[in-house]
This record gives sequence, structure tokens and C-alpha cells, in this order.
Amino acid sequence: MSRDDYPTDQPAVVTCGLPYANGDLHIGHLRTYVSGDVLARSLRTLGQRTAFVSGSDMHGTPVAVNAEREGVTPEEFALEWHEKYEATFPEFGVEFDNYGHTHDETNAELTREFVREWIEGDHVYEKEIQVAWDPEVDQPLPDRFVEGTCPYCGAKARGDECDEGCQRHLEPGEIENPTSTITGNPAEYRSREHEFLRLSDFQEYLKGFLGRLEGTDNARNQPREWIEGELQDLCITRDMDWGIDYPGEGKEDLVLYVWVDAPIEYVSSTKQYSERVGSDEFDWEAAWREGAPGPGEPMDETPADAGEIVHIIGRDIIQHHTVFWPAMLRAAGYNEPRAVMASGFVNLRGKAFSTSRNRAIWADDYLEEGFEPDLLRYYLVTTGGFQQDIDFSWGRFQERVNGELVGNFGNFVYRSLLFAYRNFEGTPEADPSEEVLEEIDQAMEAFRAGLNDYSLREASQAGIVLSRFGNEYIQRHEPWKLVEEEPERAARVIRDCVQLAKAAAVLLSPVLPNSCERLWEQLGEEGSVHDAPLAACLEDPSGAFGEPEALFEKIEDDRVEELDEKLEERVQAASAAADDTAESEQEESEDEDAPEGLEPLSDERIGFEEFQELDVRIGEVLTAEGIDDADELARLEVDLGVETRQIVAGIKRLHDLDALPGTRVVILANLEPATLFGVESNGMLLAAGEDADLLTTLGDSEPGTKVR
Repeated sequence: MSRDDYPTDQPAVVTCGLPYANGDLHIGHLRTYVSGDVLARSLRTLGQRTAFVSGSDMHGTPVAVNAEREGVTPEEFALEWHEKYEATFPEFGVEFDNYGHTHDETNAELTREFVREWIEGDHVYEKEIQVAWDPEVDQPLPDRFVEGTCPYCGAKARGDECDEGCQRHLEPGEIENPTSTITGNPAEYRSREHEFLRLSDFQEYLKGFLGRLEGTDNARNQPREWIEGELQDLCITRDMDWGIDYPGEGKEDLVLYVWVDAPIEYVSSTKQYSERVGSDEFDWEAAWREGAPGPGEPMDETPADAGEIVHIIGRDIIQHHTVFWPAMLRAAGYNEPRAVMASGFVNLRGKAFSTSRNRAIWADDYLEEGFEPDLLRYYLVTTGGFQQDIDFSWGRFQERVNGELVGNFGNFVYRSLLFAYRNFEGTPEADPSEEVLEEIDQAMEAFRAGLNDYSLREASQAGIVLSRFGNEYIQRHEPWKLVEEEPERAARVIRDCVQLAKAAAVLLSPVLPNSCERLWEQLGEEGSVHDAPLAACLEDPSGAFGEPEALFEKIEDDRVEELDEKLEERVQAASAAADDTAESEQEESEDEDAPEGLEPLSDERIGFEEFQELDVRIGEVLTAEGIDDADELARLEVDLGVETRQIVAGIKRLHDLDALPGTRVVILANLEPATLFGVESNGMLLAAGEDADLLTTLGDSEPGTKVR
């Protein structure tokens, strides 16, 4: 693959992580799919030949578990959700060139071809391992039929992944204290023979691959810890009936692990797209196979003529896409990814989504509220960096829509086109100014640079920055005053504004496809804005056009209050039901000597990466004094090693403030500053219980020492 900037001469494939066909989509899921769509559209705007593909993940234990609960076959269950996803994605402007699923014959056959290549290359071996077993029903427990404790971090984990702790992939037999999800009884381990892909064969290759990989920092750096030292081989078979049969002889009772056939769907879906449109339109082999060394040949650098493959995923599956998947591709003689973009999570009003407590904005809910999908697309793509967690609330949503789309972009194009229509019946006959052409050229370069840096936010902001300039430009020149006195100057100013509006439509069309298509029509331009190349930003606008309509509507405060009330009612109802269930379960298992008065442990969990984002430090109290007129609050000066912080804490009545200087305490250092009783607090003092028992250290940790 080339390391040239986009666009390149090689075909590009943009993929999104496959959704498990076992439940509704919420806006947290949509972040990666919308981003994939924006990237694919943006690359095409640059002139890059691009296929945007994905599919539903039909196999794996979650599907089998839920199908059994509903009394249907796994295929029936998964196909129903697959069809729901196929219908939902276009509702949000996510238009895949091909959206398949892992159970179709194309993927089944291609998966078997991959595995045969691994076997022929001597990368697969048989090994006897310990498999969790439910003795009550006398059957093995693959993956999510077993839960227990992660052997690495001690968190609650499912059979194949520590999803609530360190997020490591877990091999069969690793999970501690296994419990059957079928009966709820303790499971036991029994010996079974399974097939393994020898990842250790590719350890040196993977080190080189990570050095070449582009994309987000977390996707490029996080996997390094997994490939240092001894690289653990991957068990590629499972004791299940639901899945793709293992193609080796004498193993008819085994199916392939879901993380074998799932990523191969990326290739299968591209192949299906080529078969539908023809290889002249898009050649799947040119993207995935051309230029790749054979399975047994060394690969020390990127082939010059390989395709540009970009995976857009959630950060919880980085290991699968940067360790397992490139090794699988290399072992079968396929091209490696050029880039992996791993997103952060979407939280709701500062807390993680909770499907059990219905604290989520579901895709269907958003559509039923009547909001234009472009508004959500814009929020998801432009709020924060792609690898950062972002927070959704209806209030923040309102601010972004009203401020940037209604007040900036929408306001500029409407007032410009309306003035042009009323005074010139379209684009005035005048030459554009050098100032405006230079501004557009800079915006086009910002768009290119953002894409080549894998920053969809920066690329999308290019059009917003341009419309912000347009608002300032029209306000500075006041064409409404020039129409009578200096009509030629007025014509040139409005000509400039129409040019800016056209350029903004091209630049923002990937993130606001419906709105920019309407703007394109209002400008009287031919064809679709989605077929317009980046160079169209500087092409002359069309001549006459009609009276424009506003692109966006302001979201009123009472609408936000209504939405918040609906959400709160729904969350409370679901939480009450969940609490009733938890209380019932607790009563059944409660120990008579259990301590009273303690709050139950929270059902809400955060990921290990979220914990790592907390900057918790040891500090030494230098001074402590009460705040006038505040009954509870005290002002502390705390030495954090690298600097001294002022912190406000509610300990005035609970501690002898004169005795605190010299005390080593624990501080949350990266909390947003807050002002309490007119005093700024720059951090949080950690304490336990109603008596504010200060957290201190057993030893003599120095101020500034980080708590891990």
C-alpha cells in the first residue's frame, strides 16, 4: 500500500466493525458507522476510488444465547436483526456500498479458504485445552455461556473477553471461577482438543506492521503491549453448533470462532460489491490481494500497489483488528490494513449507557422525535476527537445545533442566497474576489489535511470555518447598503457569498449529506453534491435560482425540557425494575451477618481505559482554612509535586483544620475547575463516608505520585 496522501491510484476499502445481530442500535453504536460513512464520502470527494462495506455478525454465543431464550433458531433470530440494521443505517445517511452478513455463502466459503491457507502454511496446530463445562446439562460452555473472573485484572469477565476490566482477549480455560450462564451453577473444566492459529509465527511481522499502521494513536500504540514478550496463540474453534464448520478433517463437531469469520466478512462484502457492479467499477482483489506477498513470503514493508484498507471500530476491539486480523491476512496472502481508527465511547449526561436501565438514546427514539439525521451526524463527528469519549445530552445537542448549524452555517447560506435571489434572481454577474478564493483554497487544504490525519472532525470543520468567515465577510461589507449606492460592489460581495455557500456545500456534504443536497438544489447546481469533486468549490456557481428555504430549525428550550423529562421517566422506570430484580436476588442470597447501612455496589461499570484517564495523585496539605459564610466548606492549598493547587472541600465541621497541614491525601487532579462560594476549586479531595474519612497512604509516597 502506498504512503502517499489521499487520493491515491489504489482502490480504498472503508469498513466498520460488524454489529452483533442481537439487539437494538443506539447512538453510541452509530458513532462508528456514521464516521465510516463520512470518511468514505470524504475520500470520494477527494477523488479516491472507495468501497464502503460492512455486515452483520450473525455467529457467536450472544446470538445463540438470545435465540434459545426466544425459542427460535439462531439463523432466524440473527436474520431478523440483520434486516433491522439494513433498514436503520440508511435512515441516518449511512449508505454502505454493500452490507452483507457472516452467514451467507460468500463469507462461509471465503472463511474456509482462509483457514485452508493457514493449514497449508503450517500455521494451525491442535492442542488439548481446558474448556468450561456445565455438568448439570452435560455440555461444553463456549464464550459467553460462561462468566467468571479475569485472571489478569480480577474484574468480572465473560468467556472470551474482560469487557468490564482490562479488555483483554481471553482464551478458553483462562477465566477463573467459571459459572454457567445456562443454569447459573459453578462450571468445571474438562480437557478438549481444539485448533490454534500460531500467532507467534507473526510476532516480528506484527511489530513491523504496527510501525507502518496509520490511524488513531490508541489503535497504533495500545497493541504493542500485547505483542511484546511471548505472543499468545489464538484458539480458532469452539464447541458449538452455530457457526461456520471447521474445514479440517475429523473435526466435524467444531465451528470456527466468531472472530475468525467476522473480519473476513470485510473481504466477502467487498467481493459481493464487485460482483454486483463489475470489476471495472471496483475490483475487490486489487484492494485486498494485489501486490501482497504469498503466505510464505517475507513482508518487511508495504507493497506499493496494494489497496488502501481503513477499519473504523470501537476501541474495545482494537486487539482483534491490530493483532489477530493482520496475522490472519498475512497467513492467507492478503494485504494488511493501512489504517485503524478506534473511537471512544458515547456517554449520556456524564454516565455510561446502560441498556439494562434503558439509559440510552436509541436509534429509533431519535428518529421518532422527528429530528433530521444530519444533526446527530454532525454532533457525533465534530464533538471531541475521534478516540476520545464524548458526552451526549439533549442540552449539549441543542447548543451545537443552534450555535453552529442554525446560527452559523444555516444563517450564512440562507441570508446570502435570499439576498442574491431578491436583488439578482440568482448569482450576480461579477468576478470573485481574491480574498474569498484564497479563503476557499485554505478550507480545501484543511479538508485534505484533516482526512490525511484521520481527523474527521478537522475535515468537517473546514466548511464550518468557511461559513463563519462568510458571516463575517457579509457583515463587514454590508451589501444591503451598497445595492442602491454601489451596485457593482454589491454584486461582487454577493457573488463572493454564493461562491462561499457552494464551497461550504461541497466541504460539508460528507457529514451533512441531506442538508447539503438541499443546498445544492437551492443553488441551482446540476446533479448531486455527492458527485461533486473537491475542485467544485472553486468552480463558478450556476446562474439563476429560486427563493431559498432555511436548512435547519432552531431547537427551543421547552423541547429540550420535554426530551429530558421523557428520558428521565424512562430511566427511572427501567431502574426501578432493575432494582426490584436486584433486591429480589439479594434477598435470596443475603448473609444474615452482612453489614447494614452500606450502599450496594453500582451496576454501572467503566472500562479500564476510562479509569486510566483519571489523574489521581498523592498531595500534601500545606494550609487549610474555613471559607467565610460557608458552613461546610474549607479552602486547602495542596502540594502535588509539580505544582500547588487550591482545592475546596466539605470538611470544615468534620476535621480539625489546624491539624491538617503536613497530611498526605489523595486528590483527583484532572477534575474540571469549579467555583464554590466565590472560591475556585482546582481538584477534588477524596474521602470516604458521611464523616469524610480522608484517604491517606500507608507508606511515604511523595507528593505528585500517581495512584494506579
